[in-house]
Parts: sequence; structure tokens; C-alpha cells
Amino acid sequence: MADILIAGAGLGGLTAALALIQRGHRVRVFEQAAELREVGAGVQLGANGTRILIALGLEPAMQQVVCAATSKEIRLGSTGQCWPTFDLGETSVERFGAPYWMVHRGDFHKVLLDAVRSASPDAIEPGNGCVGFEQTADSVTLHLANGEQATGDLLIGADGVHSRVRQQMFGHGKAQFTGIMAWRGLVPMERLPPHQRRLVGANWMGVGGHVVTYPLRRGEILNFVGVVERGDWQLESWNEAGSREECLRDLANWHEDVKTIIRNIDTPYKWALLGREPLDHYAQGRVCVMGDAAHPTLQFLAQGANMVLEDAVVLARCLDLFDVPGALLRYENARLQRTAAIVRGSSDNTKRFHNPALGSPEGAAAYVEREFQPEKVRQRYDWLYDYDALTVPL
Repeated sequence: MADILIAGAGLGGLTAALALIQRGHRVRVFEQAAELREVGAGVQLGANGTRILIALGLEPAMQQVVCAATSKEIRLGSTGQCWPTFDLGETSVERFGAPYWMVHRGDFHKVLLDAVRSASPDAIEPGNGCVGFEQTADSVTLHLANGEQATGDLLIGADGVHSRVRQQMFGHGKAQFTGIMAWRGLVPMERLPPHQRRLVGANWMGVGGHVVTYPLRRGEILNFVGVVERGDWQLESWNEAGSREECLRDLANWHEDVKTIIRNIDTPYKWALLGREPLDHYAQGRVCVMGDAAHPTLQFLAQGANMVLEDAVVLARCLDLFDVPGALLRYENARLQRTAAIVRGSSDNTKRFHNPALGSPEGAAAYVEREFQPEKVRQRYDWLYDYDALTVPL
């Protein structure tokens, strides 16, 4: 049994904590926020993520809060023209052995939080963030913001995109503004006209931007993300409030259904999208990083949360088989290539969703027929959902 320290009680830190507690380890999770709640909006969980949650025993709790959308579709931002891309629901279970879920990040976080507290009531220490660490050949000591210290056998940096653990290990790295910013918001489904209350995920594509919508919380709310090419907003924050008027200006030429959604958002939030090259290493001695601390990614493959779940389980499995330094190196080797491919694939999708060919209905139809034919969709997505973190060789 190892004594494990985790910096960060977000989705990644909590999933890792649960997987490790279930394996008999002592786990202490240190979180800078005094109140444990997850901000943000929607999260898409493909079969590669949901099979992990099911294996961790979370299916009954997740079923209470998720929406299992029936399908995904492509829509043209200017006219609303629709092309189905692939079925979800039962098709995901049939093809990949696990469902496709859409969930509010806060609901998901609470399921994980409740599970960790049930498994180990004193594991989480809120209001106590990481400011640094030091390690020897035999142990690692975490320095906390209140001046205290905690010592254990290993430290997992699950402290997000601005990770203090990663900064100490590998430096700040370079974040490059992509020239793109995003709007996000939630709309109670009952506010929308009947034809917009469908349980489908939609990717609206256009010149210079795209919009993603999908249902959450059993279909009671609609998640909205509007991505636009705009260079004057470069703040990377989930919590910066904007206005409906500004959001409508950014998407003024889009279909009326898109504008109807925006008009029904109470408060739209905006954030700049920064790109980062994947790290070459995730581990150093008795310390490793995971999730956004290791491989922050753009959201254009809907794989950020899924990568976090994969990291957690692969790391826990490595600790079953090897001593701490060896386990962290095995974890690094098992995850580097896949996560780098997802980060780069997400960036590539920007060009696909914002293509100039989408400027006319005729050009858009030809483009969608070419780029979203079933075989190409399978090539782009099946490798994501086929991956099984529970059995992948270590």
C-alpha cells in the first residue's frame, strides 16, 4: 500500500483518488478551493471514458445525471442544413461496449466527490492548495499554501492547466493564443421552441467559427459553445462573464436557431483558447502530472475529460505492478503517444470546422459529403472510443 498525495480535486484528481482508494492505497487530496464544486458546463464522455466510470462502480449515480443523446449531426451555420454523422445511444454500446454520455461538469464532479468521500471520508482537504514540493529517493513532501507540509510515497499533480507541480518539474512552457475565443452557456430546454428540444448533439460549422450544442441533465438543459475567430480577447478563464449582446454580435450571421439559444442564456461566459505543445515527459522520480496539468487540449475532439479518466486508471494499474518510480515511468510511456495524438487531432479539427468551403450551401454540401463520409468519420473517431484503459498493455 502506498501513501499517495494528490494536488487538485477536479475531475482528474478525484478519479485517480477513487481508483487508488479502491485498490487499498492511502490517498490525501489537497485542493486550493475552499468550496468543492466544479465550474463550467457540458462534458462529453465517449465509450473510452464511460467504461472506466462503470468499472469504478459509478454507473447508477451517473445514470441519474447524464443524458444519453441519440445521435450527432453536422449543421451548416448559415442555413441550418443538417447531415447526420453517427448514432450514439445503443449504437455506442453495440460497437464499443459502453455508452456515450453527456453530462454537466458540476453534476459529474459531485458524483466523483461523493464516491471518494464514501470510500474515504477524510481523504480530501479543501482550502489547502499546493505551492511546491521536494523529493528524495524515498519520499516526496508537498508544500501547502497554509505553510504546512504533507509527506508521502508519491505526488500526483492533477492541478489543472496552470499546474504548480508541472511548472516546478518542467517550467511554464509556452502557451500560444490560437486567434480563437469561445462562448459557453446553458439554456433550460423548456425555454426553447419544440423543434430545438431534441436529444441530439449538433456541430454547427461555418466560415470563421463553429457552434456545438448538446443536451445535459437528462435532457433538461442545453449546453452551448460558440467558437469564433477573434483576436481581441486573450484571457484564459472559464469564469469571465460576457453579454448576450456581444455573443450575438459575434454570431450575427448564423442561423436563427443559434441566435434563439443565445437569447435564452442567462449569462454567457467567454474564454480565449490557448494552444500548447504536448509535454515530452509526465514523470520525474516520485512525482507525475495528469489531466490538464499534463496535456491541456482544445475541446474539438471532445476528449479532455476522457483523457483524465484514462490517465487515472492507467496510473492506478501501474502502481499495482511496479515500485513508485518504475510505475510512474510506465504510466508516462503508456500515455505520451496517445495524449499527444489527441492534442494534435483536436487542433486539426479547427481547420475542419472553420473551412472556407462552408461559405455557400453548395460548397458546404460537397465539403460535408467529402469530409464526413462514414469511413472518414470512423477513421477519425473509432480509435478514440476503442481504447480501453482498463486493459491496455503497460
